[in-house]
Amino acid sequence: MNRVTKKLIQGWSELGSRYLPFADAASADLPLSRLLRLSLFQVSVGMALVLLVGTLNRVMIVELHVPASIVSVMISLPILFAPFRALIGFRSDNHQSALGWRRVPYIWMGTLVQFGGLAIMPFALLVLSGGGQSSQAPVWIGWAASGLAFLFVGAGVHITQTVGLALATDLAPVEAQPKVVGLMYVMQLFGMIISALVFGLALEQFSPARLIQVIQASAVITIVLNVIALWKQETRAQVRSRVNQTEPSFMQSWRTFTTGGHAVRRLVVVGFGTMAFSMNDVLLEPYGGELLKMSVSATTALTATLAIGGLWGFTWASRVLSRGSDPFRMATLGAYVGIPAFIFVIAAAPLQATIVFIIGTFLIGFGGGLFSHGTLTATMNFAPADQRGLALGAWGAVQASAAGIAVGLGGVIRDLVVALENAKLLPEALNGPAIGYSLVYALEIVLLIATILAMLPLLRTRSSCT
Repeated sequence: MNRVTKKLIQGWSELGSRYLPFADAASADLPLSRLLRLSLFQVSVGMALVLLVGTLNRVMIVELHVPASIVSVMISLPILFAPFRALIGFRSDNHQSALGWRRVPYIWMGTLVQFGGLAIMPFALLVLSGGGQSSQAPVWIGWAASGLAFLFVGAGVHITQTVGLALATDLAPVEAQPKVVGLMYVMQLFGMIISALVFGLALEQFSPARLIQVIQASAVITIVLNVIALWKQETRAQVRSRVNQTEPSFMQSWRTFTTGGHAVRRLVVVGFGTMAFSMNDVLLEPYGGELLKMSVSATTALTATLAIGGLWGFTWASRVLSRGSDPFRMATLGAYVGIPAFIFVIAAAPLQATIVFIIGTFLIGFGGGLFSHGTLTATMNFAPADQRGLALGAWGAVQASAAGIAVGLGGVIRDLVVALENAKLLPEALNGPAIGYSLVYALEIVLLIATILAMLPLLRTRSSCT
């Protein structure tokens, strides 16, 4: 029996290293089991994102009859904390703990903030909707409690993800960092896919009690996953003396960070590219349903298609970047892939070709994966060892803020064009149900071109250095 067991374990290990994505990111000091356990914090982040942007979006509007304008305000509240990711990363770089930890206290703080937001969220939403006995509560209580819940969950997600990625880069050897980061984001995608399926099944028969159970179960699962992820991950270093060591201020560290390696240009590139790949997030499913007459199940599958494209992009980028390829060229390749992707999506409606639309959606995910992995790897490569948290926080702050702004702009631009068309203010040649969508997709192509142009000096700098 022992021989059989050993052969099975050996065979599974060889299979995992050969076929499982990012299995070769492991090393002697960071085995795959430890790496997968650490990545559980990204699963909890993915679960929270699905809950905020997907599940609660639909539940609040359809079942709880909350006005769409209020829903959009609530969902956008977590973006308010995104700019603070750089400060959180900086603080985790320089934190002095009596226990000798830098990253763990901040990840634990983010976990507790996220837990608190999820714990009060279902009751706050029921008060906001005004149903049942909650209709006796003042309106402002529902607004304040719901806003606080969404803000807490968003703040917890930003803190946990920023410092968790910094911890992952601390533990990984330099040559394995691209694959480690790729694994972290693949686990987030897995968490989002699994959570979407589970939430959909759990809330199929909706009731206020079931909503409370689902959201509070998510709060408990967040604590459990993050505790398992953090267990014995960060080494307890010798406590540093506050008397003998002067800690730099945030502004001093920020000036140091922005003066080297074209940091500001890199952040501009991240902002342009993220906006280009995110502006369509709320429009792909309505586009398929309204113009291509796709069923609800078919348009829902578009999210999986986008995620699979992103998974392929991260997987391929990690393999290439781990061999020493230029991350800026990888990010540029992602932008190049995005241009025909949006052309395919625009062409799908006049051609009435659903397969062209699906291919375009897949390529959007694939190009976005290449771009995100390239810019994130470049951020890690150019960050000094004592500023990894600040660098990753700056990348996350720009990425999250740009994505939130782009999603809002995409919906506003489409609705504005529809309003102008209804008011007969557009030329006759521009009338039609596809014009609002197509204008947004065309704007995304323009942003991708701007991203490529902004990237050119970075490519020239890298070429001159090699």
